[in-house]
Amino acid sequence: MRAASGDVIDIATTADPVALARAAGPLFSTVQLFCSPDGAKRLGLGISWRATASGENRFSSMEQALGAVPGKQAFAGFSFRPDGASSSEWESFPSAELIVPQVTLLADDGGGRMVIRSGPTSSTSDMIELLAGLSAPPAPEEFEPGDHTVVARPSSSDWRSEVEEAIGAIAQGSLSKVVLSRSVDVITEYTPHPFDLVDFLRAAYPQCYVFVWQAGSAVFFGASPELLLEATGPTVRVNPLAGSARRGEGDADDRAVGEALMHSAKDREEHALVVQDIAERLGPFVDGLVLPAAPSLRRMATVQHLSSEIRGSLVDDVGPFQLVEALHPTPAVGGTPRAEALAFVDKAEGIDRGWYTGGIGFITADGDATFAIPLRCALVVGNVSRLYAGAGIVADSNPEAELNETRLKFRPMLNLLTAT
Repeated sequence: MRAASGDVIDIATTADPVALARAAGPLFSTVQLFCSPDGAKRLGLGISWRATASGENRFSSMEQALGAVPGKQAFAGFSFRPDGASSSEWESFPSAELIVPQVTLLADDGGGRMVIRSGPTSSTSDMIELLAGLSAPPAPEEFEPGDHTVVARPSSSDWRSEVEEAIGAIAQGSLSKVVLSRSVDVITEYTPHPFDLVDFLRAAYPQCYVFVWQAGSAVFFGASPELLLEATGPTVRVNPLAGSARRGEGDADDRAVGEALMHSAKDREEHALVVQDIAERLGPFVDGLVLPAAPSLRRMATVQHLSSEIRGSLVDDVGPFQLVEALHPTPAVGGTPRAEALAFVDKAEGIDRGWYTGGIGFITADGDATFAIPLRCALVVGNVSRLYAGAGIVADSNPEAELNETRLKFRPMLNLLTAT
């Protein structure tokens, strides 16, 4: 069935968004792919409409821009810091961005739909001709990096010093928690193609939000376990993760590690700070906030986390970017108190986070929205892949243990990009 209105064509399809991304991605400078744990997949190719914003009022600007979004859906992304990234590798990623693609493909267990729009330099008929000429891509192969090097930024010793400084600030009473991040550059002989790696990520981490955002020559991709928010009709859901441990060697060890995490005073304190802060920030926007009595254990492939699912009924006339503005950055990626923690991050952290620990997702015309926090991720520019990971620092933190936690969080992307 096809419905056409002016320069828009809506077609039922059985096409797979991941396969189409692999086939068509190289033909577009801007591509988004977002795969949810429930199996829904969303692909965007090219730009039909776009809005950007920067600064402290970026989310209110994005909320206003929603009124002009054509069609039924826009992809959305934003950086950790209000003014966006400062380093050259992130120059194609603005502080906040809404994109309505020229080609949008939505697929789930109920089937799929493709919406084709005209763009600044191409018509819908041009897009149909381009898509019709595509060949099916071959089955994806595991990335072979060839000769490669791995470089930590900052060094392990410098990052431990940052953690020690944070513990000192917490002891003095200026902070309760702060999240410090580090990066690792993987420099390979061959350039990785993230769209070819999506199937590996989805198979290895089915509980995660798998995303790819291509902007010019740079591609940001990953498999994040953490939901910033999901707004569906009158309901909002937030699922913070805070407090982490390794997976065990065998079932018995895995259960023992999980039990130790569930009863760890340090990790329970870290998690409680996050849940309390999120509940307070959601308070003005919801009725009937539901909080779990205690966190549950969320097991991923290499890490297990303390997890709390928070739900509430939205009051009238609350927009998705109002919720984003209230929640971002959560203490799971920033710290608490928020202002003091972010000031400490700006002073002490030695990397440019860019969109890492920002948000990536989509918004529909009726106000539904899903945003994942980009974690377990990498920014690929040429043959350099920059990976990111962080740890929440509280009073009882141990610098060496926190360093090992970041190593666990690096492992999914390191394994993928070094073929280990």
